[in-house]
Amino acid sequence: MPERHSEHHLIQLLKESSAQKIAVIKPSALGDVVQTLPLLGVLKKRFPNAEIDWVIRSELANLLKGHPYLSEIIPYYRHGGLKSWIQLLRRLRSRRYDLVFDLQGLLRTGVMTLATGATLRVGLETARECSHWACHGLLPETGKSVPAHARYWRIAEFLDLQNESRNLNLGITASDQDAASRALEALEDSPGPLMVIHPGAKWETKRWPVSQFAEIAIRTYKKFGMRIAVIGTKGEHNDAELIVAAMRQHVPQAPAINLAGKTSLRELAVILEKADLVLTNDSGPMHLAAAMGTPVVGIFTCTSAERSGPPGNHHQLIQAQVPCAASYRKTCPYTDSGQMQCMQAVSLFQVWTGVQKAIEKNKIVSRVA
Repeated sequence: MPERHSEHHLIQLLKESSAQKIAVIKPSALGDVVQTLPLLGVLKKRFPNAEIDWVIRSELANLLKGHPYLSEIIPYYRHGGLKSWIQLLRRLRSRRYDLVFDLQGLLRTGVMTLATGATLRVGLETARECSHWACHGLLPETGKSVPAHARYWRIAEFLDLQNESRNLNLGITASDQDAASRALEALEDSPGPLMVIHPGAKWETKRWPVSQFAEIAIRTYKKFGMRIAVIGTKGEHNDAELIVAAMRQHVPQAPAINLAGKTSLRELAVILEKADLVLTNDSGPMHLAAAMGTPVVGIFTCTSAERSGPPGNHHQLIQAQVPCAASYRKTCPYTDSGQMQCMQAVSLFQVWTGVQKAIEKNKIVSRVA
């Protein structure tokens, strides 16, 4: 096990480091990766000659492709088997890193961190599953009570670079732009601002009812004439189609398309940037939209808007008010009449009010034809 440093000593070592090879170990999830990405600009500023690598889940690697500050993108195949796992650890060892950040803090990332053999290995106070033993220390004030975006940015603060830009710098290409434009082509002939809707989420306890999303979409078109694009993964295609089908039934003239499973992450980033407003559950696309500068209406049922929401007063974040709110449970703890009560706790009225407030606050109404 590595020598443990005090918080003060760890920060001092970080400030004095002359690292030439750096690894960021943050395999998932999309929202966390997006909130961590601005650190690359900070690391490049502090270590201008260093090679910076990122260990990321294979499904998310496309998002980092072509990033100007990355030397290598090292994919982690979650279901790759023992051979894949051994190859990954050997690759990490062979890179001979000077500085490693484990920003995931799980057993598997702890093993990755330890395998690097780096001179300085740094983690966060959210570390679990004994992953902290792979690090020389944990940065202070990075516990789970600290909002995620602020937690990751603590590294910038400890490097005295907290005033640096928080841009993602994704290195979007002309090909990405063209693909996104083609995806939205069916909406081009229709006037009005664009609202993107993401009704999905990995946890069932995060997924506000699809029928409610459909009702908001219909109301938004009727009152504001907004075009609707529904996004999601391939597995969320059917839910997205339910929203589009509802619009075709009740407002057949409304411009609405289903893009679930039809874009890469980089193309999705472009689409979210083009949007005037994004309505979403607490999810990766919510954070990606916010990072691309688009206002979001975010729905928080089992998670906390304060801890997990994007920063900025141009967003509208709606929190369920139930006893188990912000419990971060992936499945509902109740089996009686209270089961999934958080879904009813966020009412149609609340979300519709949030959408209208966001439209007014961001002056989207003035862009309605």
